Amino acid sequence: MPIQVLMPALSPTMTEGTLAKWLKAEGDTVESGDIIAEVETDKATMEIEAIDDGVVGKLLIAEGTEAIPINTPIAVILEEGEDASAVEAMASSSNGAQASEPAADPEPAAVENKLAAPAAAAVPSAAARNNGERIFASPLARRMAEQAGIDLATLSGSGPRGRIVKRDIEAAVAGGVSAPPAAPSAPVSAPAPVSLPADATVTEVPNSNMRKVIAKRLSESKQTVPHFYLSIDCEIDRLLEMRKDLNGRSDAYKISVNDFVIRAVALALRKVPAANAVWTDAATLLYNTVDVSVAVAVDGGLITPVVRNADTKGLAAISAEMKDFAERAREGKLMPEEYQGGGFSISNLGMFGIREFSAIINPPQSGILAIGAGEQRPVVKDGALAVATVMSCSLSGDHRVIDGAVGAEFLAAYKALIEDPLTMIL
Repeated sequence: MPIQVLMPALSPTMTEGTLAKWLKAEGDTVESGDIIAEVETDKATMEIEAIDDGVVGKLLIAEGTEAIPINTPIAVILEEGEDASAVEAMASSSNGAQASEPAADPEPAAVENKLAAPAAAAVPSAAARNNGERIFASPLARRMAEQAGIDLATLSGSGPRGRIVKRDIEAAVAGGVSAPPAAPSAPVSAPAPVSLPADATVTEVPNSNMRKVIAKRLSESKQTVPHFYLSIDCEIDRLLEMRKDLNGRSDAYKISVNDFVIRAVALALRKVPAANAVWTDAATLLYNTVDVSVAVAVDGGLITPVVRNADTKGLAAISAEMKDFAERAREGKLMPEEYQGGGFSISNLGMFGIREFSAIINPPQSGILAIGAGEQRPVVKDGALAVATVMSCSLSGDHRVIDGAVGAEFLAAYKALIEDPLTMIL
């Protein structure tokens, strides 16, 4: 029987992808493990492997097609002894099953053609689930529902076989399912279309999946997370001297100021664990590990690879890891587990000459540290005017988790490490 190749869910947050490139053509022989296509997610380009031996019978989706929902059939592989007629028979069988299948419910769910869309089953109604039927939902959807105070029994899933998935929870939150009834208010009008001057000329650049996800997540963050900001100035002359000395000792590594920052943030989070946390409606969750996300600029957006257990790694190890991450991030080759799950973020624009800025928190994290450029500034030491290399750092905190005093304690611990870098290698 022909084997369907489905658009895979390559990360916990992926709901759709772009078919970037076919690496096999119709009629090509494939073996289990062969790479047959490249798929673009919101963060990276991933490869799809064949899971069975056979011959590519039909490519159902053209290269460059965007917004393909997960579990959508994208190709058909024929087993030994089958030919192209098996694909037609499969389509006919699917259509025939739809026509002859008796209605099991006054309002049965429509069954899509298997070669055109993912198979679907009748979705249990909310009333049926309230009568004790099992509720099928992804782990991510369950966690999001718990945090939003949404009863899964009130929802109908749009995933395979009626499973409740992330987009169903997002739709419920947007529709106000979990919110108490509010007093009537004036209707909110849709955003006005962009109006350009009559003589203006523009170049239209289609939004990539990455750009859309960045826009969505950061808009939600600014609208739903109560940001507050704290800034501190750090003198880094001793850090620069140590960096120069360390880099002069070996050609095996090249430590950057950002590597010192990652190490200092990790150790400060270990000293102030209340800043290494995430908010849920039920409880504040304190991370037991220190996993630091570091923003890396890539073509069309940014990605945040995660340095796991950063408090246990030395400067050379952090430097090597970040160099590898940055190279593969720009090539779109990072694996989902390498850029998901961090507990705290760093965004460094110092190399661009930016003196100071405030970053937007990346949910569900509760903090992000924005790093500015180190520059010579006048300072007062022992009552006398002097010159020092100063770097401004700004913390954006989620006030539901991090109070002002906790944020100040974290920045004080970070400043002490940055200004006395020898303590970082003890």
